Amino acid sequence: MPSPFGVAGDAFPGPVKGGSVIASLRGQLRAVRDDSVIIDVGGVGYRVHVTGPTLSELGDIGQAVELHTHLHVRENDIALYGFQSLAEIDLFVMLISVSGIGPRTAMATLSAFSPETLRSALVQGDAVALTSIPGIGPKTAQRLIFDLRDKVGAAVDVWVALGASPEDADVIDALTSLGYSVVEAQSALRAVPKDLRELDERILAALRALGTS
Repeated sequence: MPSPFGVAGDAFPGPVKGGSVIASLRGQLRAVRDDSVIIDVGGVGYRVHVTGPTLSELGDIGQAVELHTHLHVRENDIALYGFQSLAEIDLFVMLISVSGIGPRTAMATLSAFSPETLRSALVQGDAVALTSIPGIGPKTAQRLIFDLRDKVGAAVDVWVALGASPEDADVIDALTSLGYSVVEAQSALRAVPKDLRELDERILAALRALGTS
């Protein structure tokens, strides 16, 4: 019989980034609570905390479900948090890495914002949107933006969603992957001649601009 705190026999491959002992679960939905569900895996019921959107999408009792999970261990508490997408669990891990943000606040944030909307708020420095979440005040919102803006801003789809062309988004992604900040990448992009079309030429032009700044 599998242990609730070991790797479940029916677990499916999940994200490695979080380093969680239980990276994912596949089983039968046995019960639904306000902010958690019970998933039966091989006769063992795992209580998994989920966001509101995830809860609404899991279906009926008795259905087969699967979630990417993060095992959070504290001095007097061990809890599983479940997500339907890798984007959600990646953001959850990022959020709880920020001082002052615990799992409860991270889950409230992911309940209020889709991954795309949350990334956009962080990239744009939208502290007002972030402070709409209970538990996030102005100082914590600024800390979230400072700590996570560059991490989430490296995704090409974020920049396209914010109105950047796919070509510009590719340049920003390349520069941030080289260690430049989002602000530096945006500044360098403005110096790239409009007549350059090839990605490698645009990246080199941006790097030259960074080298002379």
